[in-house]
Amino acid sequence: MPHQLSRRQLLQLATASAAGLGLSACGGSGSGDSAGADGDSGRITVWSWTTAAEALRGIVPSFERDNPGIEVDVRDVGNPAIWDKITVGLASSGKGLADVLHVGVDYLPGYLEKFPDGLANLSRLGADRYKSDFAQGLWPTVIGKDKAAHALPWEVNPLGLFYRQDYFEKAGVDPAAISSWDDLIAAGPKIRAATGAQLLGLDKPGTTPDMDFFQNLMQLQDAFYFNQEGKITLASQEAVQALTIIKRLDDGGLLADTAGQGTRKRLLGQGKLATSPDAAWAVEYLATKFPDQKGKWRVMQPPAAVPGGGRSAIVNSTYLAVAASSKRRRAAWRFIEYALTKPAEINRMFTSGGVFPALGAAYADPRFSAPHPFYGGQKVLKTFVDTLSFGSEPTNFTGDYTRALKLASDAQSRVLLKDADPARALRDAAERLAQQTGRQQAA
Repeated sequence: MPHQLSRRQLLQLATASAAGLGLSACGGSGSGDSAGADGDSGRITVWSWTTAAEALRGIVPSFERDNPGIEVDVRDVGNPAIWDKITVGLASSGKGLADVLHVGVDYLPGYLEKFPDGLANLSRLGADRYKSDFAQGLWPTVIGKDKAAHALPWEVNPLGLFYRQDYFEKAGVDPAAISSWDDLIAAGPKIRAATGAQLLGLDKPGTTPDMDFFQNLMQLQDAFYFNQEGKITLASQEAVQALTIIKRLDDGGLLADTAGQGTRKRLLGQGKLATSPDAAWAVEYLATKFPDQKGKWRVMQPPAAVPGGGRSAIVNSTYLAVAASSKRRRAAWRFIEYALTKPAEINRMFTSGGVFPALGAAYADPRFSAPHPFYGGQKVLKTFVDTLSFGSEPTNFTGDYTRALKLASDAQSRVLLKDADPARALRDAAERLAQQTGRQQAA
């Protein structure tokens, strides 16, 4: 999803405004009855945002034609406003919630953890038959404490490394020879000497927690702030490796500072960054924002965080869920099932909204193997599909993600600004996270 702000920055904004839970929820078609009802007809309301909402609207006519008796109202609630409304609604036993909710992986585990009765049990409605139909690593995220599914995956964002092909050629660097971040760090001085560009950018002081790259490096090692049991792994060997890579980039003069709103976009536009580690949503974002750079960019699988390690990671994803308070849960489920399990419909949404589908059957469509003119005719979507075929471990964000995010950001800033030792900085952050959350640290 092409945002001006990263998903992490949006999450911070949403969390800050929703923290008090004193805001009043509004809109939607929920009745406030947390028990809800299984009505299979009538008018249902869907909450989403921006291009995703527009994509959902695009399939409403065909859905209503194929499902007489159900009317669908898709509302663009806005991002991050949608997180305020969903959080407050769930905290109010479903009061004011829409029937269908578009939820990011940043939030879904926390919602299932803190509001176990807030999202409808979709296993009871037939969701389990689709368990193996989506990209590997997504299904565990939809499972609640009751071992039932409470959402279906919609968008998946596998990680890629976008790079300036012209810069690599000028520096005499063969992209095919880059298999790990060790390789890319070694090539960085050549690229900088030949082009004046640094490898990538990062908000060094952490004025807005910019932890996507750190998280990506952990996810490439099948790790995160928490393990699947919810124990803290912020000081793990994988986390230390991730932060050490970032320190090596900075020590080598290969890391540009992107502090300040719009700085990264400006540096990309000025050709001062040679690479951009981004997820699949960036394919059209770069093509749209920097049309004058047509033909200069390519995409490769992300370099491994450790030599010989994995080069596949799902960095974020989104889901559609039904509010337990909905009076038309079966009708809402029928819309989700129609939108997310039919290749023709999900690819129609992909075309209109750029939301990379999680449904495996969608990739048989020729568009996923078509050359892209912005990328010199490279089949960039196929690169991401191929990445998904390697699989990825699920990421457990938990309900304490925002706390972990802030502490990890502080640790990263200490390393970049004060030359702190990565292992010590992360150990301190993990200890504070344990104190703040009551969670145990993994052994």
